[in-house]
Amino acid sequence: MRFLIDENLSPRVAEILGAAEHDAAHARDLGLVAASDPVVLEAAGHDDRVIVSADTDFGALLAHGHLGKPSVILFQRQHDRRATVQAQLLLDNPDAVVEDLAAGAVVVLTESRVRVRRLPFIPEPGL
Repeated sequence: MRFLIDENLSPRVAEILGAAEHDAAHARDLGLVAASDPVVLEAAGHDDRVIVSADTDFGALLAHGHLGKPSVILFQRQHDRRATVQAQLLLDNPDAVVEDLAAGAVVVLTESRVRVRRLPFIPEPGL
């Protein structure tokens, strides 16, 4: 799996994932420092990368655009935000979500839970 680590996370997350033999690039390594979320989303889709972020705006962009890709992994409600902890959370959960990410999904990781929502988001009736 190929990851694009958003600039709101430490570059160390990409380094740790890379050391674990994942293809992980930080936004700064891809020339995306200070890039808008739509630009990051487009770059991830173009390079077939899963965005890893703490920014919930990516979910809103995917929903608004009725997009099926790229997939996004979001960190939420973390007390310990060290890069080592975040990377380990990713490394501990890939088997449970790899099919969802390949198909197109938003995966939310917390310290105690994994939530998956497949893309594209289908609006509820009446909304």
